[in-house]
Parts: sequence; C-alpha cells; structure tokens
Amino acid sequence: MAYDRYVAISKPLHYPVMMNKRNCILLAATSWITGSLDMIPLVDFISHYSFCGSNEINHFYCDPNALLKLSCSDTHNFEILVLSEGIFTGITPFLLTLSSYIFIISTILKIRTSEGRRKAFSTCSSHLIVVVLFYGTIMCIYMRPNSMYSPEKDKLFALLYTVFIPMLNPLIYSMRNQEVKHALRNLFFSKQRKQHSIMAI
Repeated sequence: MAYDRYVAISKPLHYPVMMNKRNCILLAATSWITGSLDMIPLVDFISHYSFCGSNEINHFYCDPNALLKLSCSDTHNFEILVLSEGIFTGITPFLLTLSSYIFIISTILKIRTSEGRRKAFSTCSSHLIVVVLFYGTIMCIYMRPNSMYSPEKDKLFALLYTVFIPMLNPLIYSMRNQEVKHALRNLFFSKQRKQHSIMAI
C-alpha cells in the first residue's frame, strides 16, 4: 500500500507501468508467502515443548505468548527467536513503509497549490495512521521481554490489530470515495425525511 501511494504521488506518469497487474500480484504474493514462512519455526519450537497443568489459554485465540504460559519447558530460546524474527517481519517492513512516506511527504511539499497538497496529504494520512496503529500494537505484544507479559494488555492489543484496525480499513478508504459519501448522505437524509413525515402524520 505504501509503495502504491509512493508511485501514485512521486511518479504519477509511471504509475500504470510500475503498478501493473504482475507487480501487484508479486507484492501480494510476497506478503502472503513471507507471513506463512514466518510461522513455521515458531510452530516447530512450540511443538517440542512440554505442557502441564491447565490447558485453558487466557486469550481470544491460540496466541503463542498465551500458549507458552502453559508450558513447563524453558522458553528462553523461543523468546530470542520471536525477538529476532520480529526485527525481520515487524520492524523492517515498518521502516520500509515509513521511508516510502518520507519520499511521499517530500514530494507533496513540492506541490505548488495548497489544494493539491491537501488532497495528497489526506490520501496518505489515513493509511499512515492505520500502519502506525497496526505495527505499534504488534510490537507492543511481540517485541517486549517476557517479564512484561500481561494477559489483559495482550488481549486488548490483539483486539486492536485483529478486529479494530481491519474494521477501520474499509471505513477509511471508502469514505475517501465521493460516491460513497454521496450515497451515505442520501441514506441519512432520506431517513430523516421519513421520520419527519411520520411525525407530521
């Protein structure tokens, strides 16, 4: 998404060439494959641990941190693995996204008209907010020492990045569309007109 915004704002004339179907599929496939491969070592590590006592996970889903709290084994190696993988799968994409936004902002500041700058900033700001919220919550959960583990905070952060942020995405991006805004306005005002007519009767 950040690359798409970068190309659209920094190189608008090259956009159809740089964001062709092949490149879009390649970007999406890379994200999916990287995310899938990232979980293999974690699952392998957890499968070798011993579990004793309660089998009730204090979480909404089978989160690795919550699962490891049930383990009788020494999980120090797993913590090191999660921190090292976090750098690769969390911090690196976050920094790449932020660097693309640095290029975007520098391009926006070169736009001469204030209306053009406003439109470009409003296009990117919503995505940047969602990115910061998403990566911020992920890092708060997986990039901190085990001694700071708090099941209640973990559940709150998990709720943010698994439910709240994905729920915000369609809202943020559809509200940028003038047709959607117009349809919502019509829906809202038609309901008000119906209520007034019912009250008048």
